[in-house]
Amino acid sequence: MSKKILANDGIDAQGKLLLEKAGFTIVTEKVAQENLSKGINDNGYVGLTVRSATKVRKDVIDTCPNLKLIGRGGVGMDNIDVEYAKSKGILVVNTPAASSHSVAELVFAHLFTIVRFLQDSNRQMPIKGISEFETLKKKYAGGIELSGKTIGIIGIGRIGQAVARIALGMGMKVVAHDPFVKETKIEFEIARNKISIPVKTVSLDEVFAQSDFITVHVPGGKLITKNEISKMKNGVILVNASRGGVIEENDLLEALNSGKVAGAGLDVFEGEPKPKQALLQHPKISLTPHIGAATKEAQERIGIELAEKIIECLK
Repeated sequence: MSKKILANDGIDAQGKLLLEKAGFTIVTEKVAQENLSKGINDNGYVGLTVRSATKVRKDVIDTCPNLKLIGRGGVGMDNIDVEYAKSKGILVVNTPAASSHSVAELVFAHLFTIVRFLQDSNRQMPIKGISEFETLKKKYAGGIELSGKTIGIIGIGRIGQAVARIALGMGMKVVAHDPFVKETKIEFEIARNKISIPVKTVSLDEVFAQSDFITVHVPGGKLITKNEISKMKNGVILVNASRGGVIEENDLLEALNSGKVAGAGLDVFEGEPKPKQALLQHPKISLTPHIGAATKEAQERIGIELAEKIIECLK
């Protein structure tokens, strides 16, 4: 059997090295989406790895009979027809453990940004920092602290637990909802002391009612619309670093404009790679271009985890 793998969205050097040591040939030259099937067949690839850019739909699966494995560097697999691939005997793997901490840190980057108005301050200071310094100082003087506040985590899987770990370490209260989990233990180490804190999940309505901040970590779907927002505290802050559309964007804009929602942090968008202009220009939104897992450490962990799974599956 051929041992050629196309890493169409790239792979970290450490993962590539592991695969090469195991006898695989790894090609990282990008093949355009419209040429993907031809590229796989003409070069005899038995494995294909992707991130979020490349889509592996039924048409690719049907036209690549020699494809044995599809690997997703990351968590979500909505760009892959997973069940259809499996029905055709193709192995599908992802790397759910590798990027959890990076995504969790980005959630808090957004939270720190919003509670101190950095998203707007960083826009205005270069323009008005000399001429209107005192005015801006007064404008951004009403920040709040995260410590002592309640964060609601919707989806308490690996990423949700990583968020909870940071929140607890900062002195925040944690409430969580997950239809698949009744209770979990958040384990972390501080100054060589291992700590385990149990977190029981509650209903969505309880999360909405209790939380000063809400972050969503689910695989998709329209989870938060104007109906759910109406159940939240006035001045709640929302973060979405999971999937575009989990928070309905038009309803979010309406709630931001009314003041019901005080601020939002968005790493993902419905219209990627062309988000709504109204979102991009809103002074109450902290913005990043889908970079939750885009740290050097996470990419290395993703590459290694992906390589190990490929080697196990295709050895």
